[in-house]
Amino acid sequence: MNTLKVFYNTFRQLTWNKIIRLLKFSLGNPIFSILSFYATLKTYSLAKQYYPETSSTNGKGNAFRHALWNCLILMYCCKVSSPKKAFKWCQEATDFHEELFPNEALQTQMDLHNNEIGRQLFFKMLPGIHRQFFETSFFIAPLQQLTEEAIFISNSEAPFPKEKLVYLEK
Repeated sequence: MNTLKVFYNTFRQLTWNKIIRLLKFSLGNPIFSILSFYATLKTYSLAKQYYPETSSTNGKGNAFRHALWNCLILMYCCKVSSPKKAFKWCQEATDFHEELFPNEALQTQMDLHNNEIGRQLFFKMLPGIHRQFFETSFFIAPLQQLTEEAIFISNSEAPFPKEKLVYLEK
């Protein structure tokens, strides 16, 4: 129930213009939109479970949440479509999220980077598992490992590592 309250409060912050843009985007691919929303709910719940202190901050839990979110969107969308179409949707949807709910520049850069790491992980795992048989649990251990190895970034001058999650708050 707490998760739904968070989503309700988040959507209350949207302007009418952003609501219309969100509806247009979602109605462009309603199946992917529903699957992505489910992935979002599941991601938020799992991130709170594994990283209760930092999943809603700019800490390691946030890095885990963004990467898992992308993995789950891809997993669900690949069950009904091709990996290529799922990838395109996932990138557009998660980038659109960052546009709808803007942060400080460094936070946005971190979120986009961690989203990309999640997509990379999914596609690293894809050849070994038929996309119809993916399960959420397949991503948890690899993402926890990536989270433990995450790099602290204190400014936008520092280069973001190619295959590592990043976070801003300890």
